[in-house]
Amino acid sequence: MTDWQEDLITVEAAGTLDGLFVERVRRTPDALAYRNFDRVENCWRDFSWRDVAGCVARWRAALAQEGFEAGDRVAIRLRNSLEWVCFDQAALGEGLVTVPLYVEDRPDNIAYILDDAAVSLLLVQSVSQWEKLKPALADNTLLQRVLILDAVDAGRREALLAADARVRFVDDWLPDSAPPVARREGEPNALASIVYTSGTTGRSKGVMLSHYNMLSVAHAAMTSVSCYQQDLFLSFLPLSHTLERTAGYYLTMMAGAAVAHARSVPQLAEDLLQIRPTVLIAVPRIFERVHGRITAQLQKQSSLTRGLFHLAVRVGWRTYRYRQGEARWSPVLLLNPLLKKLVGDKVTAKLGGRVRYAVSGGAALPLAVSKVFIGLGLEILQGYGLTETSPIISVNVPGRNDPGTVGEPCRGIEVSIGDDSELLVKSPGVMLGYWNNHAATAEMIDAEGWLHTGDQARLDEKGRIHITGRLKDILVLSNGEKIPPADMESAICLDPLFEQALVLGEGRPCLAALVVLNADLWFGFAKELGLDPFDRNCLDDEHLQKKVLSRIQAQLHDFPGYARIRRVSLSLDPWTVEDGLVTPTLKAKRAKILERYRPQVEAMYAAMKH
Repeated sequence: MTDWQEDLITVEAAGTLDGLFVERVRRTPDALAYRNFDRVENCWRDFSWRDVAGCVARWRAALAQEGFEAGDRVAIRLRNSLEWVCFDQAALGEGLVTVPLYVEDRPDNIAYILDDAAVSLLLVQSVSQWEKLKPALADNTLLQRVLILDAVDAGRREALLAADARVRFVDDWLPDSAPPVARREGEPNALASIVYTSGTTGRSKGVMLSHYNMLSVAHAAMTSVSCYQQDLFLSFLPLSHTLERTAGYYLTMMAGAAVAHARSVPQLAEDLLQIRPTVLIAVPRIFERVHGRITAQLQKQSSLTRGLFHLAVRVGWRTYRYRQGEARWSPVLLLNPLLKKLVGDKVTAKLGGRVRYAVSGGAALPLAVSKVFIGLGLEILQGYGLTETSPIISVNVPGRNDPGTVGEPCRGIEVSIGDDSELLVKSPGVMLGYWNNHAATAEMIDAEGWLHTGDQARLDEKGRIHITGRLKDILVLSNGEKIPPADMESAICLDPLFEQALVLGEGRPCLAALVVLNADLWFGFAKELGLDPFDRNCLDDEHLQKKVLSRIQAQLHDFPGYARIRRVSLSLDPWTVEDGLVTPTLKAKRAKILERYRPQVEAMYAAMKH
């Protein structure tokens, strides 16, 4: 047994998610648990597991006074913080069911979730957050308590409390002290959380996950990718995202690693330098944006600097493959130490300089992006999973990392290829079902216990999973050609000029695209073409359209000839959660976008006929 495994808390030792926390406190009470930014004192503060236990005890004592019964649902809508963890652990310790919510989600969707899950208590970040949400809850009679975390001045506090008897401020609601947390004898297979999926095609569905679901998957992931007590994670992917919750919260607790909660995505670059994390967990869009900024900055550099950068990436990538036994030795590898020092180390230094590996999940990470980062010295391990599988199914392993795949199934997880090349999964992490939706559950999990992912895949000779498409997200042109739009959209957005893209063509003779331009780069690009960047009518300029189509085709050079964009409609207005065009996890809602931009779509195809 290796050193990192000696203090690993097993699924059996934990029993439940709250049992995991109590066991961690018992084993390493004085070790660093969390690093949080104190917005009042304007500094980072460290908390030991003993400190966190005292905090959880106060939250549990306050929850116990509310008179809820085991199984009642409580919702949390906070940014990543120590309070998120304490509330979750307190709720689980009282036998309650946590319903995590996205801070950036729309009020109408939040209201739907609170009603659908019959939530009894809601914890929100601020008064403004509550005031925006309250009108959408006019018909909700089930919500008994609303807790507001951030403090306000006395006058506004009194007015809010007088206007709604359900409202309490956390600093008033929590007791000053409470007896130590006692371990309860909970049922591992009991419902622990209802996690609502993003809902790209209609209303969100509530995924029911048990304590055992999430514990087993966290432990399985730990056997694939090592995690040490000395590790420090930087948590910026929302804890309402199941990947962050399982891998960046429960898994770290299992290993006894520490977690720092980032202040915000805009402050991420600064937080990376201050925290200097050893592990990062993110969705592909984070890496794509960094890649886009690097690309944009390179365009301003001399040809010598650009050549040195690309040489560093190529040699670094070749060196990486050689070390994995996948490429032959070459004299060019002797350049790697120098190139790493001149180029790679400068990039990884901006991440704090200590990152051992980064995990990417939630969507496909373009291979070109992976190659750049790996070539520069940042090992990115792409994984795969669904909320319905708690969520991890597979992940690449250091030493056997193929970024063109989503890795090998984690221990205890079985995969198979079904009809239409669909990936099927059996896992201890497979959900209990969808909340109040037996029909959807039966459609997702068949009679033999296989969960149907909806993703098309193949398995290679090493057992690694290659995702090849999506059953429901295939465009069928009028000539019968079938095209996966998501892959093309990811490739298009590797050009930093393009912020968002939606490829369309279902039932049409050819492909077209709706593209949102990067506002920061638009001004320079427009002036290069002699256009007025403030005049939005120039987005229809014929010369601009040809230039954009040329850049799009350059990004799609690896796709088949029939996967060619013939027309494009440009916009400077990004698709947002607030306007209902993307999910809180930033996935495009195709139907909503097509509905919103129907006139532009019809105009593009009408123009092709002439």
